Amino acid sequence: MAKEITVQIPVLGMTCAACAARIEKKLPQLEGIIDISVNFGAEKAQVRYDADKVKLKDIIAKIIETGYNVPMEKTELKIQGMTCAACSARIERGLTKMDGILEANVNLALEKANVTYVPGLVSAAEIKKKVEELGYRVLDSDKKEKGDKEQEARQKEIRHQRNRFLISALLSLPLLSMMFIEWFGLHGVAPHFLMDPIFQLILATPVQFGVGSYFYIDAFKALKGGSANMSVLVALGTSAAYFYSVAATFFPEAIGSNHVYYESAAVIITLVILGKLLEALAKGRTSEAIKKLMGLQPKTARVVRAGQELDLPIEDVVVGDVIIVKPGERIPVDGIVISGTSSVDESMLTGESLPVDKKEGSEVIGATINKHGSFKFKATKVGRETALAQIIRIVEEAQGSKAPIQRMADVISAYFVPFVVGIAVVTFLVRYFFVDPGNIVNALLPSISVLVIACPCALGLATPTSIMVGTGKGAENGILIKGGEHLENAHKINTVVLDKTGTITKGEPEVTDIEAVGMTKEQLLKLAATAEKNSEHPLAQAIVNYARKQGIPLGQGQDFQAIPGKGVMVNIDGKKVLLGNRKLMQDNGIDISPLLAKAEQLEDEGKTAMLMAVNGEAKGAIAVADTVKESSRDAIQELIKMGIEVIMITGDNKKTAQAIAKQVGITKVLAEVLPENKAQEVDKLKKTGKVVAMVGDGINDAPALATADVGIAIGTGTDIAMEAGDITLISGDLHGIVAAIKLSRATMTNIKQNLFWALFYNTLGIPVAALGLLSPMIAGGAMAFSSVSVVSNALRLKRWKYR
Repeated sequence: MAKEITVQIPVLGMTCAACAARIEKKLPQLEGIIDISVNFGAEKAQVRYDADKVKLKDIIAKIIETGYNVPMEKTELKIQGMTCAACSARIERGLTKMDGILEANVNLALEKANVTYVPGLVSAAEIKKKVEELGYRVLDSDKKEKGDKEQEARQKEIRHQRNRFLISALLSLPLLSMMFIEWFGLHGVAPHFLMDPIFQLILATPVQFGVGSYFYIDAFKALKGGSANMSVLVALGTSAAYFYSVAATFFPEAIGSNHVYYESAAVIITLVILGKLLEALAKGRTSEAIKKLMGLQPKTARVVRAGQELDLPIEDVVVGDVIIVKPGERIPVDGIVISGTSSVDESMLTGESLPVDKKEGSEVIGATINKHGSFKFKATKVGRETALAQIIRIVEEAQGSKAPIQRMADVISAYFVPFVVGIAVVTFLVRYFFVDPGNIVNALLPSISVLVIACPCALGLATPTSIMVGTGKGAENGILIKGGEHLENAHKINTVVLDKTGTITKGEPEVTDIEAVGMTKEQLLKLAATAEKNSEHPLAQAIVNYARKQGIPLGQGQDFQAIPGKGVMVNIDGKKVLLGNRKLMQDNGIDISPLLAKAEQLEDEGKTAMLMAVNGEAKGAIAVADTVKESSRDAIQELIKMGIEVIMITGDNKKTAQAIAKQVGITKVLAEVLPENKAQEVDKLKKTGKVVAMVGDGINDAPALATADVGIAIGTGTDIAMEAGDITLISGDLHGIVAAIKLSRATMTNIKQNLFWALFYNTLGIPVAALGLLSPMIAGGAMAFSSVSVVSNALRLKRWKYR
């Protein structure tokens, strides 16, 4: 029977009835669409569909593909009460069944749900209500800072777990001592009341139904929602031991034994709670990167308004405000220096250890530290638009995402608890009827051990904890990884395609060589800079800037004439000066033979040679080139040593491209490639089976970045295009590429270790328990510490260093 659902989808962008008809024509192309009616006036599409054949997100994607918009929003929920992967999977299933939910991603380690939904079909309040109906608590949002709120919630959880553990441990200790008394035959020296079953019952009951009530409540909610989680296993295992002991206490003749196991039930609960306490402490450390980033933001700013200096809350700063920063202070928001000079420590955002000099016109980034001088700057980005706010958002989204490798763990977790309960039942039946017929104790204890040793928590935490630490570590090193998928893909990269301009090179032409004939280099440079000072050409600006840096004063020129594609002509102090390419010289009958060999040499090196003639005579040549970044060669050679093929792609001519490639040690060059064709070249490489990373500035290279398996956007300062790539390098240093790949490899190794441990532990532990080789208490302790070991292993990534 078809599972029919009818929804009213808001559709924006329809301009006439023909638009509605177009949607009505296109949507039935999807299998599962039963009926479609589009109301142009109401801007809504009523769709009846078979949910078993088509998903709502596919319907919306089809509407968008047709050329119209469907409003979508995202909400993030902080959820308390999840104990294992089965809980997060249950919430995901519950949310995705709601009309209007396009995607729900629940992260057990972060205790968060990121939900994408259509506002016209479902509201954020309804989403929150659904989570609460499933048996979990959603942390309310208020005016408190997000970081403070989450820290407070974490501390509250730790206090709660600690108090539960202390109460449980206090009551369980006497019961545990009884076990040792029996083991070592100390009945004669032990107080008699310790061996009294009624006394043991009095101690065990508060642990079972007071401290342990959480497991019953959570198990009930899980079963009610159609799933099973860790609490089901703990509740079943401890209840079996507790109620068997009650029966042995009051009806020993009926069951043929008066031996009780109150200590097993109580100690299992105590150890599980201890494990949860240690897990909560460890999970708090996995999100330290976000806390550090949030802690970088200053609380106030010294703003100049109406001629007065005012200390204002950071929230009150607006674009255009003039802000004063003194030595040792953090810069409050992003902006441009308007007066003063200083050096700024940007290491907390870019990973660069050396301070960066700032002067009038320089960009400054909020949250960085002013080292020495005082300066004023004008705010250009505030609030959510600052570089720091964008970095925090990207890291948060990445930490809440799932890596493809986690899908295996999610699939296993979905069937894990029912499977374990089945194994426990089979263990009891086999041992009771075949191994030791009629001996209920020898059948019951191994069954309890099977229930309490199985740990779905370790599986659920194996991937997200490593992703959290890995992406946080990346942010500390100026590497912003957009999500778990990209972090996983980066470790497979075997080919890196580097754009030349602005990636391998600085992206700014500079004077590299000066050749003078019949005059000094300083005289030649003064004439050239004077001739070019009225030109807006990038090569002209490079000459003017170089002259100013050398302290050479510029003269005055008359009759300035820019000749497109050739150069400039100008009179300076009565001298006719020509500056440009060979074509300009030829057109004016200039003999350039004295300069020809030098010009050709410079051009072979990938430089642009600009020739100068004064009063009809060749007087020199100035070479201008987009110079290679200092770190490029070293980083590229490191990539090659890692077994990665490095390819340079550029729109420049082959001669220039080969010259740059030779400088940095690249052997394969794709030259004369137009920006719009770069994506095609990347796609060709992918089709040969290569896993390709494209590295570019994120603006001109956007199509190629999107086409690559991993797009890496590289830039500097506040203008970095953070949305352009899958990975964004805040610093322009190419070592960031090496670091990103090495971090990805380290993180994936860590995830595989976690998954191996979780699977190995359960694969080995369950059979050992079924064979009766583990007592329930040892099994419970092993279960409690398995998840702690996974989180602790993930925390080892915090020690990762690029070099």
